[in-house]
Amino acid sequence: MGLPNTEEVKGKYEAVVAAVKEDVGHVLDDKEMERQGAAEREAGHARQKAGEIKRKIGEAIEDVGKFVRS
Repeated sequence: MGLPNTEEVKGKYEAVVAAVKEDVGHVLDDKEMERQGAAEREAGHARQKAGEIKRKIGEAIEDVGKFVRS
């Protein structure tokens, strides 16, 4: 497994920040903030997953290239 790419890192960061927003909304009993945080958290997870897929595709292409060269 390679190092995480930019999309994975940004997605993880967005998910963590959104989770805090969701928790603050819960503590303040602000349902709108809580909903926004939950939605943004899911978007961050989706971005992170897209980055993982992109990385895995890149690794697979590298593996095919190594196989072709040998």
